[in-house]
Order: sequence, then structure tokens, then C-alpha cells
Amino acid sequence: MKETFFQKLQRVRPGDIGHIFLFMAAWLPAKIYRLFRRDLWLVCDNRNEARDNGFWFFHYLCRQHPEQDAVYAISRRSPDYQKVKSLGKTVHYGSFRHWLLYLTAKINISSQKGGKPNAAVCYALEVKGLLRNTRVFLQHGIIKDDMDWLHYENTKMRLFVTSTEREYRFLCEKFGYPEGSIIKTGLCRFDNLQHFTVNPKQILLMPTWRSWIATPTSASKEIEDVSDFCRTTYFRCWNSFLKSRRLHRLLEENDITLIFYPHRDMQRFLPFFEVSSPRIVFASWPEYDVQTLLKESVYLITDYSSIAMDFAYMKKRLMYFQFDYDDFRRGQYAEGYFSYEKDGFGKVCYTQEEAVEELTTAVREQYTNPQEYAERDNAFFDLCDGQNCERTYQAIKERC
Repeated sequence: MKETFFQKLQRVRPGDIGHIFLFMAAWLPAKIYRLFRRDLWLVCDNRNEARDNGFWFFHYLCRQHPEQDAVYAISRRSPDYQKVKSLGKTVHYGSFRHWLLYLTAKINISSQKGGKPNAAVCYALEVKGLLRNTRVFLQHGIIKDDMDWLHYENTKMRLFVTSTEREYRFLCEKFGYPEGSIIKTGLCRFDNLQHFTVNPKQILLMPTWRSWIATPTSASKEIEDVSDFCRTTYFRCWNSFLKSRRLHRLLEENDITLIFYPHRDMQRFLPFFEVSSPRIVFASWPEYDVQTLLKESVYLITDYSSIAMDFAYMKKRLMYFQFDYDDFRRGQYAEGYFSYEKDGFGKVCYTQEEAVEELTTAVREQYTNPQEYAERDNAFFDLCDGQNCERTYQAIKERC
């Protein structure tokens, strides 16, 4: 859903204004500080988390290239803070010192487009040409849709990481980046998917977010009324699935635990869902780690989430439950090169009955991945050697 300038303004918060003054205060000191730290790399995921590609790249730098001057930005109140601090240097996210390092850094590296001291202020500085800095986008997942907010005109990224040949070609053709800006090195977090132990009694239900619900603007009403979350299609369909008696019997008879873990931007709605079976666990951040759940679980149920790529990378069986496909396309992401029916790594279900039936079949077949989807897995992923961090490092050194 392409937003107007007015709709983007609706996302600006009072705290964003204060960062204008932090930026101005840090501008001159950064010019001087840069003389002493000419090769600083500033790395991050988001404010409160160190679990994505930014963290795994920083982990690689600290272990394999300790000579590199690198700092990781994260809130001191984050549950992941001590984990990062034990690896290397950190800075408190959004602080004056974060601004100082952001303006000093030779390269700013993040898995999030908004991975910077303040997304609103930095957007104005970077995209409008007021600040010329070098930024590397490690990505949050493999892109399969046409996300206009990641087009070059909306990011001005110097390097943009991709992971597969089809993704790489699609971005080169559609996203408008200068030649050489898009690189195929693989997601850094995939290096940590090389070895895992599966719990054969644990399945994971992880739907993605809905932008018109999670961060509503005046445009949300074009999709549906979001004033009452319990009346949204998202809640009604997932809550009904979780309450399915047939699902409960399947879990009980086969001694299965289902972990329900909504997308980070939908986590605040978790209390609205009804706990209807002791076999269903409602998982929340930060108590549960996404990558750990993906590695442990024997089967994945999702909708449109690119997290399915992580699961397919491990050659494990999954399904898509897409009860609001048209709304998702109108309200969130336009279709790209990837068709769930033709290219997906599991069966696409559109009704609750289909989804429960597919899960029943998967359990009966002991989660063996059907040949059709196993072949798609093998054809799609061509970087499976555990060297994604190394390739990314070398690309940054060579091109930045």
C-alpha cells in the first residue's frame, strides 16, 4: 500500500523532534572524531534486539576480524544487551553518542531500513540528500514481493544484500539501484542454520504482520475497520484456527505442542487470543527467540512471512494459510516474482478446513517433505555453504 506524504507524517512522533537537536549537537564533534576513527563500522538490527542479520554479522566481525573497528547499537534495556556487550563494543541506541558514531562511521550497516538513531530524521537527511553517508542493508529476510519503500529512491542505500539468483535479478530489474549496489552474498543469519536439532513433537505457527493493523493510518480504512482488533479478519481467522476442535484432537492424539508466535509488530495483540488447549503455547518476545524456534520445530505454519525461506533453507516441511490474500496484496505488499502456488515451499491453504487437513496429512506422513517442494528448495537456494558473513564482509571491503 503506497503511502502519501500526509500518511507518512502520521507516523511521526513527538520524540522524533528531539532527535533533530541531537543531530545538530553531534554534527561538528563527529567531523573531528572522524579523524581518529576513520574506519568505523556501526552495526545494528533494531533498538531492542540483537537476533537478526546485524547481530550475526557483528558476531562474525568480533570473532574473525577483531582488528576491524566495529560498534553495535542496541538499547541498554534490551534483554540482548549483555549478549552483545560480551562480544564487542556497544552504544546505547538513540543516544547522543549513537548520533556521534552514526555521523562518524565510514559505514553504517543494518538489517533494518530504520536501523539508525532515529528513522524519521535520518530518512529526511539521507533520502533528501542532506547527508551523504555509506549504508549497507543486510536485509531482514529474502525479498519476494515488490516493496516500493525499499526502492532506491526511498533508501539511497550503497549496498543491498540479496540471497538467491531470482531475488538478485528481481531487485536489479525493479528496485532502481545503481549498477553494483545489489550484491548476492546470502543472509548472515543463515550461517547459523547449518546445524540444528529438531524436536519431532513441536510445530510452529508464525504469521506475519498486517501493516494496516499494526501501524494504522487514515489509509487503513480502505482495507477494513481496525478500531476493534477482535473484529479484524486477521484475529477472527487465526483465533478460530487456534480454537479448532479437530486441531486440538490432532495435537492431543499425537503428543504435539503448537507454538503460536505472531510477528514482532503484532505481539501486543497476543492477549486478545484465547488459550483453548494445553497443547498450544502462546510465545512472546523476548522470552522466545525466532531462530531457535525455527531450528527446533519440525513443521511451520505461516501465511506470507519470508520466515518460510529460513525454514525451507533447512529443507523442512511447511504450509501457507492465506485467508486474506487480496487484502494483503492491496494493503501491504504488491506481488513480485514469487508465486506461492507455483514457487512456494509448501501447500497453500485458503480455508481453515484445508489448513487443518494439510497439517493432519503432514503428521501422518511424519513431516516428510513432498518431492515437489524438496525440488523447489534445492532449485531456489544456491548459497548453502555457511559463508554468507564472509562474502558480505568481503563485498563491503571491496565496494565501500
